[in-house]
Amino acid sequence: MLHSICRRVVTHSYLDTTSVLSSKNKAFTCQAIMSEKKRKSTSAAAAAVKEPGAKQQKLDPTKEKGWLQDSLKQQRTKNKQMKFNKERLRFISNTERIKQGSEGVLYWMTRDHRVQDNWALIHAQQLALKEKLPLHVCFCLFVPKSELSTLRHYSFMLKGLKEVEKKCRSLDIQFHLLHGSAGDVLPGFVSDRELGAVVTDFSPLREPLQWLEDVKKTLPKDIPLIQVDAHNIVPCWVASPKLEYAARTIRGKLTKLLPQFLTDFPLVEKHPYTTARTAKLIDWEKTLASLQLDRDVGEPEWAMPGTKGGVAMLESFIDERLKLFATQRNDPNIAGLSQLSPWIRFGHLSAQRVALQVQSSGKCAGPSVATFIEELVVRRELTDNFCFYNEKYDSVEGTHDWAQKSLKAHAKDKREYLYTREQLEKAKTHDKLWNASQYQMITEGKMHGFLRMYWAKKILEWTSSPEEALSIALYLNDRYSLDGQDPNGFVGCMWSIGGIHDRAWGERKVFGKVRYMNYKGCQRKFDVARFEKKYCPKNL
Repeated sequence: MLHSICRRVVTHSYLDTTSVLSSKNKAFTCQAIMSEKKRKSTSAAAAAVKEPGAKQQKLDPTKEKGWLQDSLKQQRTKNKQMKFNKERLRFISNTERIKQGSEGVLYWMTRDHRVQDNWALIHAQQLALKEKLPLHVCFCLFVPKSELSTLRHYSFMLKGLKEVEKKCRSLDIQFHLLHGSAGDVLPGFVSDRELGAVVTDFSPLREPLQWLEDVKKTLPKDIPLIQVDAHNIVPCWVASPKLEYAARTIRGKLTKLLPQFLTDFPLVEKHPYTTARTAKLIDWEKTLASLQLDRDVGEPEWAMPGTKGGVAMLESFIDERLKLFATQRNDPNIAGLSQLSPWIRFGHLSAQRVALQVQSSGKCAGPSVATFIEELVVRRELTDNFCFYNEKYDSVEGTHDWAQKSLKAHAKDKREYLYTREQLEKAKTHDKLWNASQYQMITEGKMHGFLRMYWAKKILEWTSSPEEALSIALYLNDRYSLDGQDPNGFVGCMWSIGGIHDRAWGERKVFGKVRYMNYKGCQRKFDVARFEKKYCPKNL
């Protein structure tokens, strides 16, 4: 199915832009995504590269809170005439030309829930401007009957979409909330509104790919269906045409392409062509209240939904935590992480914008910038690659042969502890660190990155099979983590339990050749007792 929906990738030549990375940024970006050993040896030299006359935006400790919002407005206005790189899109339909005599262009929003810094919406607006047509945006709201359909996720998503609707209205762009699965409701909406083209964004997961296939089958054949990768810096199908083995195999490919794709964004501006049939106003509170959700998994207080909330979190990261990232990101007791994953997962914030802003505003953070860019670009885009080119991305069968063989050989090894899914979900194990990690995810909707690895590997150690372990890990992550149901989560669990993007290690009980982690190792990394005291309630 993955390849059947992609008729062909557009390979037009790259259109020139004045906002391609400066020579300093090119060198800096390449340095940032080298191997760890090479990066350490060249970081000083790369940081010393300067372009004569280039303006350097330095972190000013006297800046008032909210400075980033103002800065972004100025940047977007400055770059409003930037061109769109057509390698970011591919045609899903056979038809490529917009239907003549139509009444508008539609952006079908699925993964990237924002107005600015959104290549899919940018392309849709440019198509509409060229044809002098109104611009519409729609989102298809469908809630599957699942334990994963929680208030935590849908509240965060809908509050972000509420911000999108408000922003669209201010720009004379019509935002529509359609109720139902895309294959059932979107083609009829296109026909009813006489829209001449549909632009959508990209996800590598099977459900969105199926939505795309459903729409392709039922959309009128004279309407082009265009997909734009607005989530990755380098479009997934451009970065690599195949499943990559590890970060080291994709890093060089991304390095080569970043100067072409890591550019600033043109402005999505007030649309000059309006329609007589305007979109209905949406009662977002009523909509959320009407959904059949598991409301026991509530909204976390720390994460403010929407692009404004994401920009505020990015600002605080640059100002307060970025300088700690290189040296203290693996200590769960230190606030050294970006905390940006929920906003990137729901598309409220563009990873490309994050990369640009960290590079330009965080230079005084030293090696932390390079370390963060490695994780944001290489590691994150590797997860989309894995899910796009591996249909078994959530199955033990999707792991490397060496991992499957060694896990199977040790599947019947005696486990010192065995826990049910219910016991694990309620954080009722003998391990206080594991319980504390699980409890943090239940209550706050997040878990520290280092502890996610330990947490998932212990599930492998305490369940009857690798298949059961992976199923439980994915269930818990996708149900409770605000950034769950995302390629990063699938790959994180598959790395921990199935060894993907890793190498074979010394063989041992239960784990086979998959990398092992233990409690004592955590004690050598950070103050475990301090974390347990904070997150492990006495009644557990």
